[in-house]
Amino acid sequence: MISSRYAVAVHILSLIAFTPEQPQSSEDLAASIGVHPVLVRSTLGLLRKAGLVHTRQGVAGSQLTRPLSEITMLEVFRAVLDEKDLFSMHDQPNPNCPIGRNIQGSLEWVFLEATRGMEERLARVTLADVVDDLSHRIDTPSSLV
Repeated sequence: MISSRYAVAVHILSLIAFTPEQPQSSEDLAASIGVHPVLVRSTLGLLRKAGLVHTRQGVAGSQLTRPLSEITMLEVFRAVLDEKDLFSMHDQPNPNCPIGRNIQGSLEWVFLEATRGMEERLARVTLADVVDDLSHRIDTPSSLV
């Protein structure tokens, strides 16, 4: 199951995109997202490590490293989650049971194809697409955070 960290990461990037001249602290971002600032800081660290944002320790605010249209949702996914987070096998099926002994092999190809399909779709959606959709949903952008 995909953790909410992915949605948090997209939320952070969207806030940065909407307020490029207005530096947002991790507390500001957390207030919009509804999470603890520590989660925001750790997620920003992953986004920075992936080369999606530029941050400076001790200084409020982050900047995107590339235009929105050049950041895919797949890049964001890979920045904050591991493919193992999508589907996982149960660790100890009963080897004495014919189903338990073989279920993992039967599920591997299903999970692999599902992962590939999701990744192909996320590779075609950019952060610009998400931000554009958001801009049509927001009544007054000046009321952000």
